[in-house]
Amino acid sequence: MEDKDKVFLKGQVLMAMPGLADPNFSKTVTCICEHSKAGALGIIINRIHPFLSAKEIFKELGIEHTKEAESIRVYIGGPVHIGEIFILHGPPFDWEGCVKITPALALSNTRDILEAIARGEGVKSFMIALGCAGWGEFQLESELKANTWITSPLSEELVFEVPVELRWERAMKIIGIDPMQLSGTVGSA
Repeated sequence: MEDKDKVFLKGQVLMAMPGLADPNFSKTVTCICEHSKAGALGIIINRIHPFLSAKEIFKELGIEHTKEAESIRVYIGGPVHIGEIFILHGPPFDWEGCVKITPALALSNTRDILEAIARGEGVKSFMIALGCAGWGEFQLESELKANTWITSPLSEELVFEVPVELRWERAMKIIGIDPMQLSGTVGSA
């Protein structure tokens, strides 16, 4: 298949199939932020960090912040680059290093957007994640062929409005799948 015929999944979400045994990805919903022939990068959008809030990040980086900003949730974006901060956000998109994913969603990981969030300014819709999910060349394609993931169009509502604990089920229902009807075994017809 030529590159021009290849389907890339940037701007889509991956939902883990029930049989995915890797605890890093069990029942996850991952926003694919970049996908090319070299690989893919995504942010898991339904795993809240159990111990950290933005307060600890702001303190660690010496960023002044409002009292309200201290309680901002931090997500576990994936098992890769776990010490790096990624911010999935809506407009505006004029931050340093901002990478557009869709017309309404972008990924940034620079101090300017983090400082604005700490002040309660800048973006209204955002999530802060530590780490990301990454796939090497052909790795994601191989996992898709093995029925590890289901793909769906990305919905900003899913990322920012649906309660975290309902995102996997809601993502499945968006494409007409009843999660209770999915088998945990892998196979093909």
